[in-house]
Amino acid sequence: MRQQYARRTQVLTAVMGFIALAIIVQMTRIQNSPEAAIFRQQASNYAYELRTFYPDRGEIYDRNGHLLAGNKSVYEIGVDLNIVKDPHAIASAVSVEVGMDYAQVIGAIQNPSADISYVVLADFVDVQQALRLQELKKLLQSQAQEGALGGLTGLEFKSHPQRSYPEDALGSNIIGFVSREGRGYFGIEEKYDTLLAGNPVQALVPTDPNKAFEIPRVLNGTTLVLTINRDLQASAEKILDESLQTYGAENGTIVVMDPRNGELLAMAVTPRMDLNQFWNYGSIYNNASEFNPAISMPYEPGSVTKILTMAAALDSGTASPGTTYLDTGSILVGGALIQNWDEAPWGVQDMTGCLQHSLNVCMATLSTQMGAETFYGYMDNFGFGHLTGIDLAGEAAGRLKIPGDTDWYPVDLGTNSFGQGVSATPIQIMMAASPIANHGRTVTPHALYAMVRDGRQYDVPAQFAGSPISTQTAETLSGMLAVSLESEGSMALVPGYRIAGKTGTAQIPVNGFYDSTKTNASFIGWGPVDDPQFMIYIWLERPSASIWGSETAAPVFAEIAEKTVILLDIPPDSIRQQLVAK
Repeated sequence: MRQQYARRTQVLTAVMGFIALAIIVQMTRIQNSPEAAIFRQQASNYAYELRTFYPDRGEIYDRNGHLLAGNKSVYEIGVDLNIVKDPHAIASAVSVEVGMDYAQVIGAIQNPSADISYVVLADFVDVQQALRLQELKKLLQSQAQEGALGGLTGLEFKSHPQRSYPEDALGSNIIGFVSREGRGYFGIEEKYDTLLAGNPVQALVPTDPNKAFEIPRVLNGTTLVLTINRDLQASAEKILDESLQTYGAENGTIVVMDPRNGELLAMAVTPRMDLNQFWNYGSIYNNASEFNPAISMPYEPGSVTKILTMAAALDSGTASPGTTYLDTGSILVGGALIQNWDEAPWGVQDMTGCLQHSLNVCMATLSTQMGAETFYGYMDNFGFGHLTGIDLAGEAAGRLKIPGDTDWYPVDLGTNSFGQGVSATPIQIMMAASPIANHGRTVTPHALYAMVRDGRQYDVPAQFAGSPISTQTAETLSGMLAVSLESEGSMALVPGYRIAGKTGTAQIPVNGFYDSTKTNASFIGWGPVDDPQFMIYIWLERPSASIWGSETAAPVFAEIAEKTVILLDIPPDSIRQQLVAK
């Protein structure tokens, strides 16, 4: 009997075990079936959704913490077509508040494109306009009968950031702008577009608000600190605008740079534009090179390049400060006659007198004595015909013709020595002249001072681009240029500060010939001579009050230099030297 019960128990146990095993097998099969995968995906879709998070664009500040470019909230206004009750009320409210055409709004609501449930009426709407519409929507809903839909039901508001420029047009040529598509154009905005924009992040985020802690943290774009001094920039723009009126110039440029490290302190140009109204770009500029002529518009600079010819002559041993020559007023180079600016002879002159009187014949004499290989070798080392590498979008390289080029002629060896037949931008000329002010070392101009990301600041080091001349040559030439300004009583002199510099008056080529009545007036200078802390370049296009750089660009230099020493807190030479002596 007991054996019979034992057998029954064993059979029952086996049956139960088989049933259990069958259940496990079936559960495993179901869990791994395509239907189960679809079910799990559907279930997860209810708990999570894939979203893309866009970081806020990095801000831009000047070196002293003044905000130059930031972000503000604007609204997209649209209509949920599934719940809209009164299209006419919505069209009326939006057209009045946003200033849109009523017929256009009602048409967008009543005649939408096929198969859409949401239509955008307006975007980039000001916060105050959006808030007034939101208040009106709430008011109408509160007045509606219980259970009824308000007159603006279906009107939706979506906030998003937009680039803003609190200084409007100030430094517009340096900063650039961001389009409504989020792309940077010109200046810093284009050059560092990727850094400023940051990296979008895609992630599954919970739809349950209790799981908000799972939403990923998105780093904002990198914040940039510029080398620009906002107050000096504002002063430079004001002085430039006044100078155009005073001297009847068509346009102009003022650049202030620290010759010790290449930091741009100010870069004023005309015309400028309100960056908050970037859509007016086409009505202000004819082409992209006009946005920032300081880096994008090469021109024949004329006599300011004589300091580079003299630097090459001194450094190569072709001449010394005391070297003299007999100026007869003209010289033949390559079979062509080259004359001084006044077509007059100046007699016996040393090299300082050559600079002081800005003698073309002297420069052509030096370049021919050096020979093409030596002369163009120095010009190449100074950077002519090369990009400076400045960190602003849109730089142009200019042109230096050299022997072997199809359009180079022997006479160019003479004319290039005083800035004709060669083209360069103001920033190229400043970089080329920087070793004269910086003890022989060339600096690379730059506008970025530091980057700030995730609470950490990363400073940008100065970059140097070689030493085309010796320290002795640089210091000797700076002294010669200071003496030449003082000897002629130049209008560029700054009381209390010793300045080195050179004027430039370049005739403008018109239809293949130089027009003596139309010039580019320039001046480049730096100081204090014994410890240069600023370099300034002035360019006035086609001044009508006087064609001479000595009478137009030179006084503008003096005015901005006086403002520079005040804003940079540079004591007069006598006080500064006393402080150093202590």
